[in-house]
Amino acid sequence: HIIIIDINSAKRTPRSVANIITPSKRRTTRTTIMLSACASSITRASARTLSQHRLQASAAVSSHFAATTSKRTVTSKVGDRTAEHAWNKSCYSGMDYTISEDATVFEMVEKLAAYDVGCLVTKDEKGNLSGVVSERDYVTKVALLGDSSEDIPVKKISTKAANLVMARPYDTVDACMDKMLSRDIRHLPLIDDMGQVVGIISIKDLIKECLDEKEHTLNQLASFAVGEGGHFVM
Repeated sequence: HIIIIDINSAKRTPRSVANIITPSKRRTTRTTIMLSACASSITRASARTLSQHRLQASAAVSSHFAATTSKRTVTSKVGDRTAEHAWNKSCYSGMDYTISEDATVFEMVEKLAAYDVGCLVTKDEKGNLSGVVSERDYVTKVALLGDSSEDIPVKKISTKAANLVMARPYDTVDACMDKMLSRDIRHLPLIDDMGQVVGIISIKDLIKECLDEKEHTLNQLASFAVGEGGHFVM
């Protein structure tokens, strides 16, 4: 048998196959490159959009936080509290803290002991404020002199109204403390704008008020430290 081979055809076959296969591969490659480029472009665009959204959200949160925290405040300070606050918590507010200036020193001592207080407001026969009398007055002006407390009227040992250091209900605790410390006294009668006595406070009452406020402030700061802080003023 004789086999006739067309050399030209045989040589062309690889080229022909190449011509058939190569364009397909090229198209596939170009398509892949284009898809890859599109995907990269979409990814970059999405990343930019997401980044912008994050920045906008962050700015909004920061703005809200700044606006909110600018209104955060400690509710009060010691300087904001008044003599009236101290008076309302004082043991004096629940008792008759007055005594007639014509009563005996013995009667005064009995009342001081009964209520466990150290000072009383004295009143004249018309019921007006005439002064104050304290246990210190008794010790220094009666007991040390050996006099009988039953024979001495209160008005003989009391501090007269003209020499009194007094306070208003709206005076601050700090101001009241300054008055007491500067004059070395332990009690302040409270008078209204008409000059009528409306109460009396002791240095112990003021100290309690200061300690209560300090404790309140420390509790607020502790709450802020553990993330529970939240006193806001609308």
